[in-house]
Amino acid sequence: MTSPPHAPRLLHLPDEAATEALARQLAPLLDGRAGMPAGGRIHLSGDLGAGKTALARALLRACGVQGRIKSPSYALLESYKISSLYFYHFDFYRFSDPREWLDAGFRDLLRDDAVVLVEWPERAGDVLPPPDLLIALEYAGQGRDAGLTAYTARGQTWLNAINTPPST
Repeated sequence: MTSPPHAPRLLHLPDEAATEALARQLAPLLDGRAGMPAGGRIHLSGDLGAGKTALARALLRACGVQGRIKSPSYALLESYKISSLYFYHFDFYRFSDPREWLDAGFRDLLRDDAVVLVEWPERAGDVLPPPDLLIALEYAGQGRDAGLTAYTARGQTWLNAINTPPST
């Protein structure tokens, strides 16, 4: 991944409600309700159980996805459509070689006009384009610390729009 142009912004998420509040802040930035073009790429990194899937689910729910939101751990990809906007939720945990990403044919889904959430992006190595925003989750007592790093102008716009800490 290329070097980020800005230092990460650290948010403490003490509980699930704070994670959902962060998702509610990000959702309108991704789905066009905030007046900017819909779409974008968010990479989610962190240890097993750090909250990547929980944050992805909260974000998809905040964008209007109804019904069951499955983890893509086994299928590698779960996709959703709200109106004309596509959401692609990837999980690359099971990849052992970055070329598996290319062989799976996922590159075609990394469109700017779709919302792309990627768990375990490091498993795809440098063949995965940089995200607009990287959210690195770490255990912090009973909660989580989320380091948000913008890699693009779009990601920086999102980062500037997020309140610190997220309101629950």
